[in-house]
Amino acid sequence: MARKKATRRRSRKSFSIINALESLTYAEIIARGLTGDGVFGFFMNATDLGYSKSTTQYDSMGGFGTSSTTGVQLQGTSQISLGDLMSQPGLAVQEMTGNLQDNLIPMAIGAATTAVTFNVGKRLLRKPINNINRTLMKPLLGSGIKL
Repeated sequence: MARKKATRRRSRKSFSIINALESLTYAEIIARGLTGDGVFGFFMNATDLGYSKSTTQYDSMGGFGTSSTTGVQLQGTSQISLGDLMSQPGLAVQEMTGNLQDNLIPMAIGAATTAVTFNVGKRLLRKPINNINRTLMKPLLGSGIKL
């Protein structure tokens, strides 16, 4: 007897605004955990990652004439941008790895609470959402976009 073909999974034919907001929330959690700033900041922040120059200070107090040199320091690590990733990929990936290690648990908690919140919200608001889709979204924007 011939084997039955597996049913093909079909993609949704409409764009859901709530699903897009949920995806944006996940992207924001990941971007804040890795780069220190949100999605918008990752694309729009200045390119400032690099090493600062060392400075030498001369101290002539007491007639000894000692000088001290400060070491080279990494600057611009609080927020990693796309420009930083393009100009200094090694430093940017190193900082992002450190940020991931520091923020892994808060990111996981944020993702879990986001999933629960959106699932509960969609279930509680199912009837109002369907009403908005039926009375507003479909007549105004067509059947391709839903709330």
